[in-house]
Amino acid sequence: HTEQEFVEDHLFDTHGSVSLKSEPAAIGDPCAEDEAVASETLGAQEESLFRAKEETRLRGKPRTPENVGALICRMMSKRAWTTRLQNSIRSLVPEFNQELVLSVLDGAKNYEQALNFFRWVEKTGFRHDRSTYLKMVQILVKDRKHNHPRCIIFDMQKKGVEWDEQFFIELMNSYAKAGIVQEAVKIFQKMKDLGVKRTVISYNNLFDVILKRGRTFMAKRYFNAMLRDGVTPNLVTYTVLIWGFSLSSKMETAKRFFDDMKTRGLVPDVVCYNTIINGFCRSKNMEEAEKCLAEMKGNGLKPDIVTFTSLIKGYAASDRVDEGLKLFNELGSHGVKPNVRTYVSLLPYLCERDRMTEAHKLLNEMVKKRFVPNDRSIFISMMAGHCKSGHVEKAFQVLRAMDKLQVHAEPMHYSMLFENFCKAGKPKKAVELLDEVLNKGLLLIPVTSYTLEPRSNSTMEPSAYNPVIKYLCENGQTQKAEIFLRQLMKCGIEDSTPFNNLVMGHSKEGMPEAAVELLKIMNRRGISPDSHAYCLLVKSFLEKGDPAEAKISLDGMIESGHLPSASLLREVMESLFNDGRVQTASRVMKSMLEKDVRENLDIVAKILEALLMRGHVEEALGRIVLMTNKECPVDIDHLLDVLCKKDKTIAAVKLLDFALERNYSVRFSSYDLVLDALCSAGKTLTAYAILCKICERGGAANQIGCKALIKSLNAEGHTKQADILSRMILGKDSSSKKANK
Repeated sequence: HTEQEFVEDHLFDTHGSVSLKSEPAAIGDPCAEDEAVASETLGAQEESLFRAKEETRLRGKPRTPENVGALICRMMSKRAWTTRLQNSIRSLVPEFNQELVLSVLDGAKNYEQALNFFRWVEKTGFRHDRSTYLKMVQILVKDRKHNHPRCIIFDMQKKGVEWDEQFFIELMNSYAKAGIVQEAVKIFQKMKDLGVKRTVISYNNLFDVILKRGRTFMAKRYFNAMLRDGVTPNLVTYTVLIWGFSLSSKMETAKRFFDDMKTRGLVPDVVCYNTIINGFCRSKNMEEAEKCLAEMKGNGLKPDIVTFTSLIKGYAASDRVDEGLKLFNELGSHGVKPNVRTYVSLLPYLCERDRMTEAHKLLNEMVKKRFVPNDRSIFISMMAGHCKSGHVEKAFQVLRAMDKLQVHAEPMHYSMLFENFCKAGKPKKAVELLDEVLNKGLLLIPVTSYTLEPRSNSTMEPSAYNPVIKYLCENGQTQKAEIFLRQLMKCGIEDSTPFNNLVMGHSKEGMPEAAVELLKIMNRRGISPDSHAYCLLVKSFLEKGDPAEAKISLDGMIESGHLPSASLLREVMESLFNDGRVQTASRVMKSMLEKDVRENLDIVAKILEALLMRGHVEEALGRIVLMTNKECPVDIDHLLDVLCKKDKTIAAVKLLDFALERNYSVRFSSYDLVLDALCSAGKTLTAYAILCKICERGGAANQIGCKALIKSLNAEGHTKQADILSRMILGKDSSSKKANK
């Protein structure tokens, strides 16, 4: 086959599996017939082996619908839903009954397997009834699938199966779980159009759905419609209404429903009383709550732990913590035991009012009873209360209590301990906790795995991690501090303080390369480095004997808008100069002068001299111009003296020519020195040109030197230049036309 033919031969069958399309065989082709027979034989062998294997699983077990159903579910979970699998199931069970179908639907791994089996089994001759339809709808509702159960329900009558309100209640709950309340209400309204009788159960379910979303006015309308339809509300109806209106803080309406219930002859039970008492406690109306409690006892009903938990929380929330604590301590005399919600209802209010001794006692009781609260905020409240009162060790005990209860500590818990241990002068304790955080990888765990709060509420505050990082960097543990910071960076931390502390820490520990890497990260994130951090980094490179890197760091410091000190600039220039990097030192000198730093002129003079000695005359002249513009003195005479003594006549000539053009002040002795050097080097024409420029600018030269120069010019055959020079300097034939010319 070619590549194109190979691709065309692979087609997808109707069940989504890949099959190889064989070419049509020629009539009477024995090879093609043998291949077809071999393929069929292989498929039959695989099928028989699989059936034999599954039959072996049933061997020794009674062939009950449960066992057969479990076997079918295992087959569906291990194989794709194809015709071959359907044939395997059909060969295993020739005829299906209701009990077996329900068993398979119950045991299906997911709703897709259940739905495939539900639709296929009907093709085998099995007729679904109400129970199988209801089971399939419940499975789909559990997986929050809305359209599938809706289609199945509205398809029931076509199959001759009558629906009832239970199907529509399941569908309403499906939309309610998805938060689509309006669609749930439409389903309720459609029941009437379809002729489905709406009983009190349907209305109760509707009230539960709409009141969870706070639709109190809609609940009132449907309650009136319920009465108009002749549906009598029961105890559950009123309990749901009281609960919903209490949830929306509409206790007057809830109380009217409670009174209306009693006028209709309905006797409230413990659940109903607990609902109305909880509503009054939520609205901090403890007088009405106490009246309901007295009425409850008068009706011969015994309050349970739910009743007392609501009252305790109500007292605590109403600034009557002592009464709530007293009632908590009297629970044993009422014949009830506190549960985890009872403790949680009291603990936050004790912490708010700085009653930390009682709060810690209750926490210890919870640990002994292994009560794990769903609301994890009580731990942070207790830790905050202990830290506020200055008892950081007590806050640390709260963290250990969380460990005993197997409650995952969040970064915010450690953040509070870090901050307060450092404030209390115990940074070593904070470092021990940091080791725990790093070992557990708390900052790397996704927030959803331990909390439902947003990331901003679960990360550490700058006031917590900055003191710890600073302590580590100042005590030779910068590596650990960097690990900590890199984990914080994954949480979105972009605070400049820890970065600068790390740069300074690495610099102090003689690891400037690591500090440079951090600076690169800071530049990418737009975090501005500190001037002191740059200063320590430059000094670290200098101490390490790497002035080139020190200069790069110094440039970065200047680019960041920081002005290096004169002493730092001197250190860098001296280090570069001593290392033989004169031009690099010259560039540092240029940056120093451009920043109007007029110190370190002694090292500047050395750099200028070295530039000229090495032949970098143009660069040296540029630096001299810059110094002149910045009003810094330049000793031209000294430079000329050094150059002439070192036989650098070309550089000396360029410097003197530059000085003459710029009208710099140059001593006569320097002129003579340059001219003597040129004559000694045999560069008489150059000396002649320089002397002419000196004379044109009103300068004077040594007569003896001039005569020697004239003599040298005549000796070399430059008689014309010698004649001009003799007339110019010595004044011979000054009145003749030739001399004037």
